[in-house]
Amino acid sequence: MTPTATLPPTPQAATARAARRARTCPDGPGPGPGPGSRHLRFVADLVRAPHPSPPPPEPEPGDDVLLRRVGEGDRQALRTLHDRHAPWLTVRLQRRCRDRELVDEAVQDTFLAVWRSAGRYRGDGQVAAWIWGIGVRRLIDRLRRSPRGREAFPEPAPHPSAEDQALDAGQYGEVGAALRRLQPDLRAVLQATVLDGLTTREAAVLLGIPAGTVKTRAMRARKALREELG
Repeated sequence: MTPTATLPPTPQAATARAARRARTCPDGPGPGPGPGSRHLRFVADLVRAPHPSPPPPEPEPGDDVLLRRVGEGDRQALRTLHDRHAPWLTVRLQRRCRDRELVDEAVQDTFLAVWRSAGRYRGDGQVAAWIWGIGVRRLIDRLRRSPRGREAFPEPAPHPSAEDQALDAGQYGEVGAALRRLQPDLRAVLQATVLDGLTTREAAVLLGIPAGTVKTRAMRARKALREELG
């Protein structure tokens, strides 16, 4: 009996046979599931498993904590303080000096002083108020050395800025509200000598007026303020 000749499989049949073998044994020839199947099941289970929620972001440290870290030499804490306080400090100093270059220099001087003196802060009052006290005096130092003289001083604004209103209301309450109702020149003197804590000479430099005028306006401003407060 003549043996039957075996024809070679067609390409389609070979492809189908290889696909059946791959489904049966991904890792190679032979019956039954291999290690590759276990790996695929592991990946599938991992994908289907619920993912844990990311941890909530840590709250930003307060000013007191940042200032303590600055006192320990933490430059990142100083950068955070600068980013937090430099914008409003610049705005308030611009209300007292129209020379933006002098104001920017005073802000830089302020945070250099914060870096150097943070270790001496004892927690008396708000950090923002402490920074403001440094900032306004650094501006006075710049004004004293400025060759532009009187040109750097703005005229008293007829109405307080929105920033000053918000800050004064938050820090001084009813007194801040009464202060906003004073004449601009009287309000400016009282802001400098009482709220900013400047001496008569410092206020004179800041406002660009003689020291005697500061004293006179301060007396008039206190009288008007008492009348406002009843």
